[in-house]
Amino acid sequence: MVTTKGKRRIVARVGSRPIHLPQGVKVEIGEGNVVTVEGPKGSLVQSLHPEMNIHLAESILTVDRPSDAHRVVALHGLTRALLNNMVVGTSEGFQRSLELVGMGYRVQQGGEGIILQVGFSHPVEIAPPAGVVAVVDSPTRITVSGCDKQQVGQFAATLRKIRPPDAYKGKGVRYSGELVRLKPGKTAGRS
Repeated sequence: MVTTKGKRRIVARVGSRPIHLPQGVKVEIGEGNVVTVEGPKGSLVQSLHPEMNIHLAESILTVDRPSDAHRVVALHGLTRALLNNMVVGTSEGFQRSLELVGMGYRVQQGGEGIILQVGFSHPVEIAPPAGVVAVVDSPTRITVSGCDKQQVGQFAATLRKIRPPDAYKGKGVRYSGELVRLKPGKTAGRS
């Protein structure tokens, strides 16, 4: 926090950083802060808050805020983060990996979607939304990828929600590298 003549001026840590556009990424700022980002991985359109001032100069995006009100400071960082996710998504893309842990738990590709067998009496078929690709790497590994970070994360969470990791044995669908803390069973207290 920086003070100027008795007034507190909040310094933005995220919102004030510029976004450098990689080669091949085009940004258009329309009326009402409707931003369109096009790149090699796809294109995204997002309507951002009209109070924020978005500037594009020499392949550098910057976001300015009109005041230091608490709500506006929060919107400043949010707007910059959303813009950065759009630029990274259209140039590099996002991906989440999931693992199936459990005896007989497996996954296979089924047309555009995937088919999960995770201990239910029936296989679970699920298709990804438009712009998201689900690839089966092995019978127990899934990779979800796309250019929209929110959609990739939401579809990965939907897959995990089908059979979340069990608290006692750890069986279920989990993110790669996710630490699942197991509870001790009934016999742990008897020793």
